[in-house]
Amino acid sequence: MQSASTLSLFALLVSAVGAVPDTRSFSLVPNTFPDFSACLSQPSVYSCENTTAIANTCCSPTPGGLVLQTQFWSTYTGLEKQGQKLPKGSWTIHGLWPDNCDGSFAQYCDLSRQYDPAPSPGVPPYTGPGVDTFILEFGRLDLLGLQYKYWISQGSANKDFWAHEFSKHATCTSTFDVACYGPSYKKNQDVINFFDAVIRAFHQYPTYDMLAAGGIVPSNKTSYSLSHIQNTLKAQTAALPYLGCTNNGTVLTEVWYFNHVYGTEQYGTFKTLDTTTPSTCSSTAPIWYYERTASSEHEVRILP
Repeated sequence: MQSASTLSLFALLVSAVGAVPDTRSFSLVPNTFPDFSACLSQPSVYSCENTTAIANTCCSPTPGGLVLQTQFWSTYTGLEKQGQKLPKGSWTIHGLWPDNCDGSFAQYCDLSRQYDPAPSPGVPPYTGPGVDTFILEFGRLDLLGLQYKYWISQGSANKDFWAHEFSKHATCTSTFDVACYGPSYKKNQDVINFFDAVIRAFHQYPTYDMLAAGGIVPSNKTSYSLSHIQNTLKAQTAALPYLGCTNNGTVLTEVWYFNHVYGTEQYGTFKTLDTTTPSTCSSTAPIWYYERTASSEHEVRILP
């Protein structure tokens, strides 16, 4: 018998996706991992730290070996009436970005895998089924549930945001190239694999909990110094992340964790590095980390 919490999640997904998933296929969930068997004979190094060219780019993110796990702190979504709310006690996912080792970056590198309905100028918009349908086709109700909990868009549908992040960034990450999945590749397998990798990377950096452990919690009455926020996160990650602020550098809204990766972006070990991008937060003015209103967030933990 299904628990009430499972049924609630199912109802949420039906509401968000707009259709009842075909659960008959969930017991036959196909694997979506790449074929990295050729990597066993390759020397392994941290990305951006190799002294010779990477022979097999499926084995290490190349040239985008400076990997950024990025997060948002938003106080509303603009779509609360449609049920699109923020996770209580958690920051939300922005993405997983493959910057080049020098800090530059490419975008929309493979237009045959362009699923963004509102891409950057010059990129043809996608008009087909949403990427949420790709996830359901692979029977991954579990993954879809995590994305609806933690990967939240502001002002647009979540599925369009996910499509944007895959199309703009994952198509420029060599370890997600279609060729890396071998002859048994199934259409959109790389998309599902990327979404899994994004969730995995996000959970390595529990920003809300790290800040709270340092005495920094959302407040409309108490502000913080930039150095307090920076030192709190550096004490847990061994590196200085990028912090983004709006309102002339006084309202905290973003954090980016910079990494080199040993192995693949999907499964490798992340080594945190100091940010290569200067913070947009004021070093002298008070920094506000505002509370959310109760109507803009909801509890995301599923109790047994």
